[in-house]
Amino acid sequence: MANMLQGGGEQKVFRGPFHVIDGDTLAQMGTRLRLSGIDAPELDQTCRTVDDRPWPCGKAAREQLVDLVKDGDVECRGTEVDRYDRPLVICYRQNTNLNVQMVRTGFALSAGLLTYQREQLKAENEKRGIWAGRFQRPSQWRRERKRENQGVDFSNMLDGLKGVLSLQWL
Repeated sequence: MANMLQGGGEQKVFRGPFHVIDGDTLAQMGTRLRLSGIDAPELDQTCRTVDDRPWPCGKAAREQLVDLVKDGDVECRGTEVDRYDRPLVICYRQNTNLNVQMVRTGFALSAGLLTYQREQLKAENEKRGIWAGRFQRPSQWRRERKRENQGVDFSNMLDGLKGVLSLQWL
C-alpha cells in the first residue's frame, strides 16, 4: 500500500477521501490516522450545556471533522507513529490546517503545540464548541472509563466456583 507510513523520519503523505472515526481519527484503506497535536472528545463522550443539559460533544466533534474532510481534497502528512502504531498526521485542505481548525472551532483541545494553544484560548474566550458549556478533558474521560471497565464483579464467578468445588467433594 503506497500510503502506509513505514517508520519514523520519512514524511508520508495520505490523500483523501477519508472515513472519519471520531474527532481526531481518520481511516483510509484499513489504516487509522491520528491527527497530531490535538485531542477531541471521544465518540460516546457527553458534555454539558450552559444550563447543564447533556449534549453529545463526541459525536459533534466527529461531525465537525466530517465537514472539514467531506470534499475529499484533503492531504495528511506525518513522519511519526503513536503507541498504537497509527501515523500521526497534520491534515490540510488546500492551505488550511484541519488540526488547527478542530481546535479553533472548539471541538478539540491542544495537546501542547503553541499554535494550537493560542487557537484553543480563542475558542475558549469565544465559547465555541465544547467551550460553550462544561466538559471533561478527553484524556481524563478515557482514564475514568478505563477504571470503570477494570472494576470486575467477581461475586457470580465465586458462587459458581464454590458450586464446582463442592461437587468435587460429594
